[in-house]
Parts: sequence; C-alpha cells; structure tokens
Amino acid sequence: MSKRLNLVIALLMVASLVLAACTGGGATEGGNENESGGGAAAPKLIKIATQSPLSGGQSLLGVDIKNGAQLAVEQLSGPLTEMGFTVELAPYDDQATPDVGVANAKAIVADPAILCGVGHLNSGVMIPSSEEYHAAGLAFVSPANTNPVVTTRGYKEVNRIVGRDDVQAPVAEAYAFNELGAKSVYIIHDKTAYGQGVAEFFRKAAEKDGMQVLGFEGTEETANFDAIITPLLAANPDVVFFSGIYNQAGVFFKQARDAGYEGTFMGTDGMDASGLADLAGDALVKGGGMVYTSVAGPASAYPKAAQFAKDFEAKFGAPPQPFAAQGYDAAAVCLKAIENAAKAANGEIPTRAAVADAIRALTLEGITGTISFDSIGDLPKAKYFIIKVNATTGAEWNKNEIVAELEFASPGMGE
Repeated sequence: MSKRLNLVIALLMVASLVLAACTGGGATEGGNENESGGGAAAPKLIKIATQSPLSGGQSLLGVDIKNGAQLAVEQLSGPLTEMGFTVELAPYDDQATPDVGVANAKAIVADPAILCGVGHLNSGVMIPSSEEYHAAGLAFVSPANTNPVVTTRGYKEVNRIVGRDDVQAPVAEAYAFNELGAKSVYIIHDKTAYGQGVAEFFRKAAEKDGMQVLGFEGTEETANFDAIITPLLAANPDVVFFSGIYNQAGVFFKQARDAGYEGTFMGTDGMDASGLADLAGDALVKGGGMVYTSVAGPASAYPKAAQFAKDFEAKFGAPPQPFAAQGYDAAAVCLKAIENAAKAANGEIPTRAAVADAIRALTLEGITGTISFDSIGDLPKAKYFIIKVNATTGAEWNKNEIVAELEFASPGMGE
C-alpha cells in the first residue's frame, strides 16, 4: 500500500471522527433512541386498549363501547398531550368469544405502550381475559360486565363502573313479583357466565318469594326455539325471564309471541339495544309487553351526558347505544389515572402498577355520575334501572320508559 493511500485513509478517519463529535455519531445525546437526529424529542407514546365485539351479532353494543372510548381519548387527552405524551386508542375485537378475548389479551399485555384498558361487554369474555391482565399488572375498567366473579376474585387490576347481577336480578324479580303480580315464571338463559349467572340469581329470589319456577333452561339456539316454546306454552307462566343478549332474545320473543304466548317478557341489561326491537318488532308490546332491568340507563338518564350524546351522534352518525357513555367514562378513568401516575413520575411514562394504584385512588366526576372504586374494584353504590319497552323498531328505542331508578350499595365479596 502506497504512502499516499495511507494518508488518504487517515484523513478520512479523522474527518469521520470530527463529524461524529459534531452530530453525536448518529445516536442522540445520552443514548435516547426516542430523539430525532435534529435534537427534538419524539412523542412518548401511551395506548389505551379496548376489547368488545366489533363484529358479529353483538357488535351493535360492542362497537359503541369502542366509539365511546375513542371519543373520550379525543376529548380528554389534553393534559397528557401537554406533558409531551401521544395518546392512542388500540381497539380489539373479542367477537364476544372467550378464546378470542384471551388471545387478544395476550397481545394487549405484550404491548408495553398499553397502560390501561376498557372492556369487555361480556362477563364470560372478561373473566378469563382478565387473568392475563392480572398476571401482567395491566388495569382494565369495565363499562358493562356484571357477573360478581369479575371483581370478587379481588384482582387489583379489575374494576367496573356498573352494578352487579347479584343485585340486578333480584331487582328484576322484585318488580315481577310486587309490581306485575307474577305468581309464576319460566326462566331461559344463554349458557354464558353472564346469562346463567343472572338466571340463577333470579331463580333464587323467585323461590324466596314463593313464585313458581315452571322451567329453567339453557340454550345456545339462535334460529328455531320450538323445543323451548312448546313446553313454555303448556306451562303458561305469567312471566318469561330471558337471561342473555338481545340478538338471541329478539328472535325468541318474536317466535314465542307468534306461537301464542300472551304474558310478559322480562330480561336484564343484555336486552338493552335497539337491535332487540328490530328483531322482535311488536312482540315487545303485545300481550303483557316487555320490561327489563339495566345497570346502564340510556344517555338521557344522565344529565351530564347530554353533550356527550350530541358529540357522539355528530361524530358517528347515530345516537349512542347503551354502554357507550360507560365506555366514555371507563376511558376517562384510564386517562385521569395515567395523568396522575405520570405526574407522580415527574412527567415520565408511569408503570402499569402505578396506573392500577392510581385508578383505585381516583374519584372522578364522569358523565354517568361520580366514579370511585372499593377494595375489589366495584362502585361503592351503583344505579339500577327498570325500563318498559315501547319501541317496535330500533329507530324508536328512545321511546322506552324508565319506570324506576334505584341505587344500591355494592355487596362486596358476596355471600
């Protein structure tokens, strides 16, 4: 190798060292990979996950839970943005199926940017999925799950902003027994953790009051209910209590009414969707009509939710379905807890454990009321609504009448 070539190589090496000294050598000062070459800090990313059915027969409710959370992220992320964070929603479709929910949960907890979650719609999906959240220390706030087991396991990461089935079902039974004067009931459930759990709480209350339980059946049928309707008509109960979700119940109600049942249909919050009227039509108002209980009244039941309802319809093109307002408030809880935990961390991204602790320490004035949590993640007091159906189409769902609004303390760990 010539002396001239050696000199050229040496000069190139010196030049590269000088350039590295001036620019940081392609790495940011202090080794922070979140900074660009120009020295401006990249946004610190925080995600809030949602899990609900975004496809399939229950998507009417699941999509609006996601949409409610999305609206909250857009409207309430200002304090975190001012602290230098970028906040994103990460929606997941659990398809109202436990296996899908658990698979999604594994993906959610594997994403370190996700610090909190909103979901699920179905207790039967939330219960196994929350085992993953608990193991990973990731807090979730449920806008809809009512089975007691959701919180009575005592997991710090699991919270809900609605009431429980061990209160809701007895409320429904008390209305049937005391207000409707029902002396007999035929109970049908969908075999899920939610549906069967509600049905068993209703049966227990009915037996305590001396109401005759003429049938107690579980079914996964969605199209032809003849096998249930035939013995039901023979029993001729005063009330048929269907414990499940609107997309199954609506088909059953129509077929039972067409077959000649004249008594009253009853259910709980799984009935609360405009799709029920689209499926069942005037079967809901014929004969003894229909009444259901809910842990989540319509947006009109909450004075603070009026602007939310306007904003929601303006953005998504339709009025919010039940649980949309709760989706908004559940996301609001996540956002405020992350904000509080970030402040305690001097503006850095907080840990998941810190967010979970901040949720339990929180008192938030939400659009559905004051939200705080007891030692197992329940509201200290929750509202329960009794609603009479006046709608025969989904477009008329807002015609339904709230006949009672009640409030009860959380049962805690239960009996």
